[in-house]
Amino acid sequence: MKRSRRIGRVAAIGFVALMMACTSDRSPTTPTQTKSVTIANFAFSPASIVVAVGSTVTWTNTDGTAHTTTSDASGWDSGALAQNASFSHTFTTKGTFAYHCTFHSNMHGTVTVQ
Repeated sequence: MKRSRRIGRVAAIGFVALMMACTSDRSPTTPTQTKSVTIANFAFSPASIVVAVGSTVTWTNTDGTAHTTTSDASGWDSGALAQNASFSHTFTTKGTFAYHCTFHSNMHGTVTVQ
């Protein structure tokens, strides 16, 4: 009788461990991830994001005026984005990438790639 209880407990613990492994929340920085940044009220929102290598970031301009998303280094440049226009860039290397709007010097953001 005691042996069967012990086997039952071990089986239950194993089952719980298996269920936790199968249902665990995956990291929000998986390589196939797409993150969105909204351009609104002359700001990038969120202004800073973290993604995994291989992830794509999409910026969408919801302002009534044109904006850009332009890397501070030579990484990307969306060109002028009219209202409701979008631009996407895939990050293939680790690092922190600062960007800005070329039309509005107060607009800045960062993408950190891990």
